[in-house]
Amino acid sequence: MGQEVLGSKEKQSSIYLKAYPMKSIDELAKIKEDLRNHSIVILRITPLAQRSIDELKKAVEELYEYAEGMGGDIARLGEERIVITPPSVKIWRSISQ
Repeated sequence: MGQEVLGSKEKQSSIYLKAYPMKSIDELAKIKEDLRNHSIVILRITPLAQRSIDELKKAVEELYEYAEGMGGDIARLGEERIVITPPSVKIWRSISQ
């Protein structure tokens, strides 16, 4: 029986959590690729915000549309970060936001 449990765990694919700063709107392709590969992505958006608020708004809007379109989820983590998840992971939001 222990052998069966071990075997089933080995068959499950790993989900990675990747955290990195977003310095440029050019990094959108890499972020989307990570999401397609079922990674959870936490982005520190301050570096891009310091460069251009307009680029930041455009990037977040594109990531929102991408996450929604693929069945994933996206949310803000405080003032400096956002988290984006693949379809297999949902973000819990408290009722009393």
